[in-house]
Amino acid sequence: MQEKPLIRVLVVEDHAVVREGLCSLLTARYGVEVIGQAADGLEAVEKAGALKPDVILMDLAMPRMTGLEATLKIREADPDAKVLVLSSFSDDAKVSAAIKAGAMGFLLKDSSADDLAHAIRSVYRGNLSLPQGLAQKVMAGLLGGEGGAAPTEELTRRELDVLKCVAQGMSNAEIAEALSVSVPTVHSHVHNLLGKLNLTSRTQAALYAIEIGLVTSQQ
Repeated sequence: MQEKPLIRVLVVEDHAVVREGLCSLLTARYGVEVIGQAADGLEAVEKAGALKPDVILMDLAMPRMTGLEATLKIREADPDAKVLVLSSFSDDAKVSAAIKAGAMGFLLKDSSADDLAHAIRSVYRGNLSLPQGLAQKVMAGLLGGEGGAAPTEELTRRELDVLKCVAQGMSNAEIAEALSVSVPTVHSHVHNLLGKLNLTSRTQAALYAIEIGLVTSQQ
């Protein structure tokens, strides 16, 4: 039986001891391969562009460029880049800021190796990975001051199906195959549902789907 390919990970952390510790945790037995390290946000942007990792583990507080700034730049250059933020603090504001910057997950640095590997696999599959119980709070933080999301009654049945697929981390091509429609049609549905719900990104759409119970949070 053919073995599954290892998930290629870039570790971004300014403290050398912590960075080396993370790299030591992420061994092949977890299905993960560390392909690079970065000591600050600026180096993270450079390494992400050069190495094209499957998942980027991103610290927040770093010199030269913060993790949030680096995440924004990485996602601007590659909208498909998958960032999992690691932090010592789990307050709602930091989680919301990370997701708003484009991160797909948030994890505390004192998490176990199993939890870290699970979060990496979840983000790699395109799913959100958030601390237990924080999805609704994060959604409220993201939409606070923006008038909130409109109710799902605004959506057609097909748009609701597409929203569920988006929340499950599926790409437009995967959604098209699952719903037996064309990729341009899926693109149109995604654009329309974001507009109707007063959302600005697929990440917000996924969080919204979790908040209303359409799907469950990926832990």
